[in-house]
Amino acid sequence: MGSGQSKDKFHCNQYLNGDGPPSLAEQAGDGVNGKYRMFNGSQPEGQMTWVILHRDLPGFPDDNTLQVNYIFPDGIQTEKHPHPGQPFAALRMLAYLPDNREGRRVLRLLDKAFRQQLLFTVATDQHGEDTITTTSIPLKTQPDGGSKIESYPDPDYLKTVRKLLKDKGIE
Repeated sequence: MGSGQSKDKFHCNQYLNGDGPPSLAEQAGDGVNGKYRMFNGSQPEGQMTWVILHRDLPGFPDDNTLQVNYIFPDGIQTEKHPHPGQPFAALRMLAYLPDNREGRRVLRLLDKAFRQQLLFTVATDQHGEDTITTTSIPLKTQPDGGSKIESYPDPDYLKTVRKLLKDKGIE
């Protein structure tokens, strides 16, 4: 950058080819105009639904249970995945949350992250298979009887998920 440049054309050389981020003026204008840039991940097309089960989770004896259903059909990997153009297998997964104020708050955040394609991705597993897997957001896939990672009781789970989602910009 030199003093011979116009004050209206103040650019860093590495961004002259258009690969850089939007200018500060564009970012500020988007904020003023109420536009928000949503980060989209590499999650394949799928569906997220939930139902209320009339049973409690360990650690939440006074609450029903929210069963969250994730369904992904067989598909073809995109450029965001390890092997574009190659198939990946379908996935059906259940996750569980307590049906209370905090559990419903986390459900809303998970729904937002799902719509922004941040919960799942296609990755190559240890056997060399391309499968749909969760990202860095842990899901409780067993209501009870499993390991601490995948089931209840876990008194810090809702707080942990909220923090991890906040780190991804989901609030």
